[in-house]
Amino acid sequence: MTSTLQSGDEKKVREELAAIYRLLAHFRLTDLIYTHVSARIPGRPGRFLINRYGALFHEICVSDLVEVDETGHAVDSDALVNPAGFNIHSAIHAARPEVRFVIHTHSRDGAAVSCQKQGLLPLSQQALMFYDRIGYHGYEGFALTLPERARLIADIGQNKGLVLRNHGLLVVGRTAAEAFNRIYTLERACQIQIAAQSGGAELLYPEKEIMELTGNISNPEEPADWEELAWNSALRLIENDMPDYRQ
Repeated sequence: MTSTLQSGDEKKVREELAAIYRLLAHFRLTDLIYTHVSARIPGRPGRFLINRYGALFHEICVSDLVEVDETGHAVDSDALVNPAGFNIHSAIHAARPEVRFVIHTHSRDGAAVSCQKQGLLPLSQQALMFYDRIGYHGYEGFALTLPERARLIADIGQNKGLVLRNHGLLVVGRTAAEAFNRIYTLERACQIQIAAQSGGAELLYPEKEIMELTGNISNPEEPADWEELAWNSALRLIENDMPDYRQ
């Protein structure tokens, strides 16, 4: 691959990452400055992009993204990087070479489900899209210690999502479209679960074979066309109101 192509690929990744931040803000899946999304940099092993610590998600532009090396230091920048963000994201990127994007949230409903002993229940179509494909990681504090990285890696395994107990949610994706669809769907599954439980009525579960079928259909070997369609439609939500994310 030529350097020109690498530069073009990196520009696209930067724009996609900034767009994810804006979309999380649009859907109110933020927690002030305390969560993070990262993207692997094409052609530079061990390097990834993450948000400048201190920026709100609705403010984030391409210029707010910080390149981070294997040690957690910002490359050619004096920008601050959330140390917990580096610890979590660097562990996932190192262990899962096929993953290009990692999204971590502290949403109200996601955190609420993470506090429930049974975790994500196979109640809704959205939850079934994660059936048998989500891991659980016990709460160890602010995720600042290096030994926790190995446990994070073991707990997510080859799954596409991870519930961080008493903390929040995390998803991985091979493309921006895949990662965004996954966090949107997982968040919606948690919202539905909390709403269904709050009604006080007996909960209805699909048959196990339907759970398995839905999970299998929702997890193709290659990124799905419908994820790209949904991603492009989501981008239109911010293109009209917040096109400055590319700056």
